[in-house]
Amino acid sequence: MSLFRKIFGLKDKPEDHIKSEERGKYMPEIKLPIDEQFTINFKANGGKFLYCVNMQEINTSLLNIMKENNWEDSKVLIYDERLKDMFKDFNLNSTQTVSESAYFLSTCEYLISDDGSLLISSNQIAEKKLKELPSNFIIYATTSQFVQNIGEGLRGIKDKNKDKIPTNITTIKHFKTAEDKDFLTYGSSSKNLYLLLLEDL
Repeated sequence: MSLFRKIFGLKDKPEDHIKSEERGKYMPEIKLPIDEQFTINFKANGGKFLYCVNMQEINTSLLNIMKENNWEDSKVLIYDERLKDMFKDFNLNSTQTVSESAYFLSTCEYLISDDGSLLISSNQIAEKKLKELPSNFIIYATTSQFVQNIGEGLRGIKDKNKDKIPTNITTIKHFKTAEDKDFLTYGSSSKNLYLLLLEDL
């Protein structure tokens, strides 16, 4: 993955870098790798991105997020039993009641590179609308969840859930807080969102 090669100082092949002036005027645009495209769009949407190479880094990042926001003793909304098990050492004060929770800890279906959004469904949010959920999200995902566009993500959901396709499929795209709203985000439910991304490829 080219973005992570850059982060960790791995060398690209010389042909990976073609200067724009060497390319013809009518040549197609050089398409960014899927992971790099997602990262750029996700950050432009206002999301906070934490890349981790193992579960120890995931745990450290989660602990830092909780400390930064003073959520150590706060209640957390979790619908996914696998996450409760994964983070059992944190002794999370989990609840099923939205009004009691300071933040929402969840997974997602896919990471959409085209627009830097997260595709979620009833597997993550049950039948809740985004505006009914807490304004603070921590999403755990892996690099194998990158897809180019929503169409690919929807096909992936259909393929994974042949017996029963989940309902309430939507995307989270606006991650700035409510004070940052402008006419482009009007009517959407902005979230303060942290993405814990685990390298699994």
